[in-house]
Amino acid sequence: MKAVSDFLLPIVQTINQYLSDYILIFLLVGVGLFYSIRTRFVQVRCFGEGMKKVFGNLSLKGGKQQGGLSSFQALATAIAAQVGTGNIVGACGAILIGGPGAIFWMWIIAFFGMATIYAEAVLAQETKIVQEDGSVLGGPVYYIKRAFHNKFGKFLAVFFAIAITLALGFMGTMVQSNSISEATSTAFHIPTWVVGLVLAALCAFIFIGGIQRIASVAEKIVPVMAVIYLVMGLVVLGINYKSVPEAFAMIFKFAFVPQALIGGSFGAAIKAAISQGVKRGLFSNEAGMGSTPHAHAQAKVEKPHDQGVVAMIGVFIDTFVVLTITALVVISTLYADGELGTAEGLAATTLTKANLMQTAVGTAFGNATLGNILIAICLTFFAFTTIISWNFFGKQNVQYLFGKKAKIATTVYAVLAVAFIFLGSLFPNDLVWELADMFNNIMVIPNVLALFALSAIVVTAVKSKTKKEKKAKKSN
Repeated sequence: MKAVSDFLLPIVQTINQYLSDYILIFLLVGVGLFYSIRTRFVQVRCFGEGMKKVFGNLSLKGGKQQGGLSSFQALATAIAAQVGTGNIVGACGAILIGGPGAIFWMWIIAFFGMATIYAEAVLAQETKIVQEDGSVLGGPVYYIKRAFHNKFGKFLAVFFAIAITLALGFMGTMVQSNSISEATSTAFHIPTWVVGLVLAALCAFIFIGGIQRIASVAEKIVPVMAVIYLVMGLVVLGINYKSVPEAFAMIFKFAFVPQALIGGSFGAAIKAAISQGVKRGLFSNEAGMGSTPHAHAQAKVEKPHDQGVVAMIGVFIDTFVVLTITALVVISTLYADGELGTAEGLAATTLTKANLMQTAVGTAFGNATLGNILIAICLTFFAFTTIISWNFFGKQNVQYLFGKKAKIATTVYAVLAVAFIFLGSLFPNDLVWELADMFNNIMVIPNVLALFALSAIVVTAVKSKTKKEKKAKKSN
């Protein structure tokens, strides 16, 4: 494994450097800003509506739908994909490499990403296909073909389908299983391969049940795991309450003067802070990546706008709630009053993104073992639900690629996916993350091109909502 890692790692890192530092920044910020302006900041105007739709009739018993999912089940499946290792390990990696200021740029990406994911959900609803048995096919491949009615459109759709199958179905699940196995091994001293084997077996059982079983698991686990993690984070922040203001200050300060902490020239430091924010922001909230539209296409709603505003709340919960808790816990504990708060201390540290959050929680509670155990449990639930959601997203694209032969292809896909889950527990952490980043970055390109091309459909969905509100006011 080490020989393979030593050969592949520098190649993949070079590719990611160009994709993340240049192409990805312009595409993600560009499409988010574009849709924010085109929709007159739908993420602000319709935020309250989205919150009401999500929490107004909250239920953990959505039941089995006759084709498709309830709106909340679709959101839970999407959040299950969004809230994973990116919120813990990814955020910690961004802070270690780009400094606390990387979190500021993750917030920026998420704010504009809320408009982007609104567009993705609307387009997924507009272009989904309901089959005779009531099952739903939907996702970027279908709106990519709508955007480009020629061979170029077919090429982009196939390109996206292959990229997402590799990114989420295989490489992405390796990241999740890798994080679970490392955290569990640290906390409970269980060999990583044993964790990988058990995880693979559990996932195989859920994969067999299809989207209904995935949604049933997601709608029950996601709210519970989020609450447990947030409560734990708030307890830590309560312990560190004197350092919380300083933690916020560091996020804003080092967003613009990162070289004061991470060293190097201003240009290199600011690039590191922004690129880490963009790269880890994408991996965390997935807005613009083209993954969660597969879940939002499954929702049974009156009109596409309804699921669009619900999708925005997924990004808000993922980044502005869960990821921010991670950042504040780490920064208030290890940076504001800790050894990582100086350039010398940061340069000398042996901490990694895999154990940074565990160390922070253990430090706050004065018990390293307790910190290891708590984060291992939370990370296991987060990453587990991400694996099962991502598997479904990949499966939708395998069905698109193989058409009539999809039944055999999806069976082969499921077997390979289970094997990759196990392999993820064996591979080195850095290589797994870099491979996942590379394919995540690649799949953004065709998805964003289609989003730009189909903006008229999204704007129509927003305007229809505005017209309905005006009519309702006049009638009153």
